[in-house]
Amino acid sequence: MFTGIVEELGTVDVVEDQGDAIRLTVRADVTLDGTGLGDSIAVNGCCLTVAARTEGTWTADVMQETLDKTGLRGVAPGDRVNLERAVTVEKRLGGHLVQGHVDGVGEILARTPSEHWEVVEIGLPPALSRYLVDKGSITVDGVSLTVVDVGEASFTVSLIPETLARTTLGRRAPGDLVNLEADVIAKHVERLLAGGYLDRSATGEDS
Repeated sequence: MFTGIVEELGTVDVVEDQGDAIRLTVRADVTLDGTGLGDSIAVNGCCLTVAARTEGTWTADVMQETLDKTGLRGVAPGDRVNLERAVTVEKRLGGHLVQGHVDGVGEILARTPSEHWEVVEIGLPPALSRYLVDKGSITVDGVSLTVVDVGEASFTVSLIPETLARTTLGRRAPGDLVNLEADVIAKHVERLLAGGYLDRSATGEDS
């Protein structure tokens, strides 16, 4: 579990093609503190497991399913990536509950800068639009953001200078792909309603 508050910008060091997977090595600093084998680190919002580490780098195995469904399939040495260690019980929940399970890949459509913030429009797969609401939460490349407006095929977010400076979202250009994770609470509510669980509970059928 994560919070969507990026701890640092890491740099992809090595991408080893293994045919049906890649072995990804990332150079980092903050996120290596206290990190051991088997720990979880989110890379652009995708939860990966630490399989090896050295002084200044850590390595994860990325399977084909992850490559097919996330923006990590196009990662290359030298790329900057958003990093966040898994949340601990004593850590403040500064963003929102993030699983690190990417729901789909969006595309940066437009950027509109202003004096104190920047509005970014992001296209999203049609299946994800039902989980977004105005002023609700969305994770973009591992960054917890508040939705400004929702359309049928896109949504907008406002990025403050801190987000622009400390995450990859300050560097993303129209046409770039980003990982999206919808609010897990919305997905649970949909599941409950679709299964009729709330109706049965109200009538006492499950008691």
